[in-house]
This record gives sequence, structure tokens and C-alpha cells, in this order.
Amino acid sequence: MQDEKIRRINELAKKSREEGLTPEELQEQQTLRAEYVASFRASLKAQLDNTLIVDADGNRVRPKPKAPLS
Repeated sequence: MQDEKIRRINELAKKSREEGLTPEELQEQQTLRAEYVASFRASLKAQLDNTLIVDADGNRVRPKPKAPLS
């Protein structure tokens, strides 16, 4: 995610606490937050996909994916 979008999320959060947001700003905030969460999840998934665990025999194995939480 770009730094300018993160900066805008923070600006909207501050304005929301101080004076409130217009309906357009609320929509923008929700869209930016959803994009941030998707970016965070993709980054975490990529990191976990490249993680290896060393078992008791010294073998490097990839963890098996679990079913997504509902």
C-alpha cells in the first residue's frame, strides 16, 4: 500500500475523532481501510508461504494450510 493512502487513512481517522466525517469521507475511509486490510493479509500470506519449520528429524517442511476461519 502506498504511503499517501496510509497518510490519508490517518487523516480521516483524526478528523473523525475531532469533528466527524461527511458521507463521502466515510465511504472513502471504508474503501481505504478495506484496501489496507487486503494488502496486509496478502503480505502476511506471502510471508507464511515462505516459512519453513524444522521437524524433530531436522527436515525442513512447509506447514500445511488450514481451513479458513468463518
